[in-house]
Amino acid sequence: MASIEALSWGPSSGGAPRSALFLLHGLGADARDLIDLSRYFAPSLPDTLFLAPHAPHPFDMAPFGRQWFSLQNLDPFLLEQGARAAAQELETYIEAELTRHHLTHYALLGFSQGAMVALHLGPRARRAPRAVLAFSGALLGGGTLATEARNHPAILLAHGTADDIVPVGSSQAAELALRALGFPVRSVYERGLGHALSEQGLEMGATLLATLLEDAA
Repeated sequence: MASIEALSWGPSSGGAPRSALFLLHGLGADARDLIDLSRYFAPSLPDTLFLAPHAPHPFDMAPFGRQWFSLQNLDPFLLEQGARAAAQELETYIEAELTRHHLTHYALLGFSQGAMVALHLGPRARRAPRAVLAFSGALLGGGTLATEARNHPAILLAHGTADDIVPVGSSQAAELALRALGFPVRSVYERGLGHALSEQGLEMGATLLATLLEDAA
């Protein structure tokens, strides 16, 4: 299993962290792509430690960047297996960080491929996250979720309607599947937005996390 390194920031309060937010980047990027979100969320989450892990594997379609799993073959079974393996690697890292910082409350935020990993891991994690925020993602392995889910975290799905990389229908399908399984889902489909973080989604996420992380810690 590949080791995971990360960038960290906070808490902005200057004290010991009371919760953690893990920021999961997309395909071909690295932790630097999302670590600055910590400053966006800091006013709402002053006691939260922000951790942005580098995906454990080199991007296999370019000489730079990282990936959680390969997208060279888009066979649904292989994609699910890739997300499953990535989720297992990520969970090992998360558990180590939570133990190191003596934390129990945490949440996941992912963009694109990072959102796919977050949606796969969140419901299956041995230590339940308070929330999963998935931007421009998709639900891989939804067919096994009914039997594999260990918990039902709050889920926020945010997607641009003009996304030409991961179609908005991926999040819409995820919403239907997750709601059918009893997950508390909030969603925002931002008109005209391409493959990017949703401003509306970030605002909703900050409000959600302030309640589920800051108030609960």
